[in-house]
Amino acid sequence: MKSYSDSYKAAGVDVTAGYKAVELMKAHVARTMTSGVLSGIGGFGGLYELDVENIKKPVLVSGTDGVGTKLKIAFLMDKHDTVGIDCVAMCVNDVICCGAKPQFFLDYIAVGKNIPEKIASIVSGVAEGCIQSGCALIGGETAEMPGFYPVDEYDLAGFSVGVVDKDKILDPSTQKAGDVMIGIKSSGVHSNGFSLVRKVFDVNKETLNKYYDELGATLGETLLTPTKIYVKAVQSLLDTVKVKSISHITGGGFYENIPRSLPNGISAKIQRNNVQMLPIFDIIAKTGNIPEHDMFNTFNMGVGMTVVVDKADVNKAIEAVKAAGEDAYVLGELVESEEGVIIE
Repeated sequence: MKSYSDSYKAAGVDVTAGYKAVELMKAHVARTMTSGVLSGIGGFGGLYELDVENIKKPVLVSGTDGVGTKLKIAFLMDKHDTVGIDCVAMCVNDVICCGAKPQFFLDYIAVGKNIPEKIASIVSGVAEGCIQSGCALIGGETAEMPGFYPVDEYDLAGFSVGVVDKDKILDPSTQKAGDVMIGIKSSGVHSNGFSLVRKVFDVNKETLNKYYDELGATLGETLLTPTKIYVKAVQSLLDTVKVKSISHITGGGFYENIPRSLPNGISAKIQRNNVQMLPIFDIIAKTGNIPEHDMFNTFNMGVGMTVVVDKADVNKAIEAVKAAGEDAYVLGELVESEEGVIIE
């Protein structure tokens, strides 16, 4: 290949490093290939043939997000093979909230300096997230931006496209008082609220290496735990019971996210004692002296997704989630109210 430029390299951009990064990531990308993929990486666009044989009215559903300041933890720990899972999770977990199934994913990595091995490590996590969600990694972009990012830092974002039959899009208006809200457990802080987390712990290498008996791990290991991907659990639910609504508990916690899937005049009444809060959230609250309301308005508190079903379907719904390898339990019920979320 004749593509190289000493002048561009002197300015901080090494195009040959980009080529090496692509070669290193190809094996990871190959693991995500599905029958719909029509093109390999390296082209100007990713081609994907949608299988609509069993879908009468296909509707495309898209979601985009990044990893946020959780990346600062990865930088300090010099561990880059899990944040890609977070990136995929934040997108596909949104896409499935209307009943859609993710089809493909594209990532965007912006770096201060292109170190091919680091890029490949990041992409390995993206590929793992795609495998967990059953979607293909059909393309992406790596941008080397010297002077914009520090040489040892990067940003990571992406987007996913899913499909749902128009007649099967979840209809939150069908919800009524007496319906039951189920919580599906999170794996930890996921990828939200890290600006507050970093402030609470004054995050540095020393604080991240501190071991907590309650966690059974160091703070850094716990914080870098990847966001759980709920695609298989939600597909199992949709195949088993009538799901009325789904909420992905991200930034804004319970108070911001749950009302997004509720009709006017209906609120979620959650029993505080039912919430199986993970130890990391208790440590965050105590260390930062954070009021409980603020905790529930910032973090998932151990609940990564909420699902509303008819009271008669509760047991079948919980069994379906557990059959898919996740854990779920009753959080509370819907009531006639304008408050949105009531925690008592």
